Amino acid sequence: MSRPVDDAGVRSDTTRAEGFSDGVLAIVITLLVLDLRVPEVENGHLLSGLLKQWPAYGAYVASYLYVAVVWLNHRATFNRIRIADRGLHWANLFVLFSTALLPFPTAVVSRALQDHNQQDQRVGIAFYALVSALLCVSWLVFFHYLTRHRELLEDGVHDRLYPSERLRALIGLVLYVVAGLIGYLVAPLASLAIFVLLPVFYGVTSAGLYNAPPFARRLVNRPPPPDA
Repeated sequence: MSRPVDDAGVRSDTTRAEGFSDGVLAIVITLLVLDLRVPEVENGHLLSGLLKQWPAYGAYVASYLYVAVVWLNHRATFNRIRIADRGLHWANLFVLFSTALLPFPTAVVSRALQDHNQQDQRVGIAFYALVSALLCVSWLVFFHYLTRHRELLEDGVHDRLYPSERLRALIGLVLYVVAGLIGYLVAPLASLAIFVLLPVFYGVTSAGLYNAPPFARRLVNRPPPPDA
């Protein structure tokens, strides 16, 4: 029996969504390199000029890894999705929207650290934390939608998988807000540790908390399901 025409217009397989998402993330990760420039220095001072740009290198590596982790999480999530509807497409576009913003705060933080102005560093760190928190919100919306629409998922996906993924997104949201407050009110450089560690956490748990190494699961005290 063929599907109703209305249903065919609303639901589809995930091929086009995955292809579009991969293209957007590839462009985002490419744009990050545009903040790396040849320093304008006098003859004989190229090495010192390159070394002075260390904040730009650090920001590039951190944000490259962050986008790479987003891609890993995105792929792991779509591997569990059987079919997509209009609401899921909008949730996915929200994730891509927030990820595409990353090159901008990355450049802001890099410039502020190179100029050695503490007030600008505070603003740059807070801005980066704000965009990163927005990215966590987009994942929270995405996971919440999948929690409420299990009919979109592949058979065998555990009932508690995406409720636990919402918690994973919430952890990032809270910590990025804390990092932004610390960076703006206390010490800008103190927030960088959180900016580095959170992508590592999301990389380790990219397949989900239930499929993460034991130490990561213990962070939220959730045992693995029998058939995740």
